[in-house]
Amino acid sequence: MVPVTERRQLFLDRSVGETRGVVMLRGRPERLLVERDGDPGGARLGAAYAARLRRADAKLGMGFLDLGDGPDAVLPLTALKGVAEGATLEVEITAEARADKGPAVALVGPAEGPAPRLLREPPSLAERLQAFSPRSSITRGPDAREAADLAEGQALATVHPLPEGGTLSVEATRGLVACDIDVGARTGSDAKRVGRAVNLAALVELARLLRLKSLAGLIVVDLAGRGHDAEALIRAAREAFHPDNPGVQIGGVSRLGLMEIAKPWRERPLRERLLDPDGRPSAATMALRLARALEREGRVHGGARLEARAAPEVVAAFDPLRAGLIERLGARFTLEPDPAFARDRLELAAR
Repeated sequence: MVPVTERRQLFLDRSVGETRGVVMLRGRPERLLVERDGDPGGARLGAAYAARLRRADAKLGMGFLDLGDGPDAVLPLTALKGVAEGATLEVEITAEARADKGPAVALVGPAEGPAPRLLREPPSLAERLQAFSPRSSITRGPDAREAADLAEGQALATVHPLPEGGTLSVEATRGLVACDIDVGARTGSDAKRVGRAVNLAALVELARLLRLKSLAGLIVVDLAGRGHDAEALIRAAREAFHPDNPGVQIGGVSRLGLMEIAKPWRERPLRERLLDPDGRPSAATMALRLARALEREGRVHGGARLEARAAPEVVAAFDPLRAGLIERLGARFTLEPDPAFARDRLELAAR
């Protein structure tokens, strides 16, 4: 059981093929960092490159820089005054690529030598995790596995219960993050007071969930109820989103009961790492879940033989994990592909 404290707690789970880092606050996951063995290279937050200015587009007001790996990075032309196309520049990644958008960079200065090339590796997952709470120790082992599984489940969910009743839904669309606050079954003698309490609680949860899901950009919140206390809601939002500064902007409350929040992008959304475009867990995600499930059952059932079934695409994605799991459990498991299984269906049995 993950203990509940007021201080941020750090957890690092190393499973076969994947490392997950979790920041917990008051027993609830606030951030989830994921790295997988064999992840393709690409511009990660904090990395530095010697980049070549490939194109300066005056109409878009952007410069496009070749990093040598992945899509071009972008930089406002205002930072490139007097720089000619083809120049070599040192840049640092400030926002990772997402969907069809390239990474964003900050200009450090001119660079010498060949370009494009990587100048500085990004911080490791453990270093990034520690930076969220420098004085906290990092917990590993079963508690870390439990924290990471909890964080992943919440990161991929759409509807989230609020601590004292009501719900908050968070859905990313192409242009914005749509959020809806619902009083649900929460009751009280004063409907306006109930709505206010739910909205205030939901804004705190929303800030946490957006960090957990690595979502940003334009966030539109459909508040519960009517006759909102705009000043109180704006103060609550500023406090809740303070850890996401610099760059957070809190809009007012419209007559339709909508609040707008702008939060700068920094990391690739977790849903892009863990889900396919159809919104289902990818075959790689399911294969990693299967490996963890086999490891868990293997420890529970001692020397028992383990039998598992999964969709053929999941079995194929599992193949690179097989040797690592054998090192942990021994060769006492079998895995059969079943074309009738949906991708998100797994079956395990101990004999």
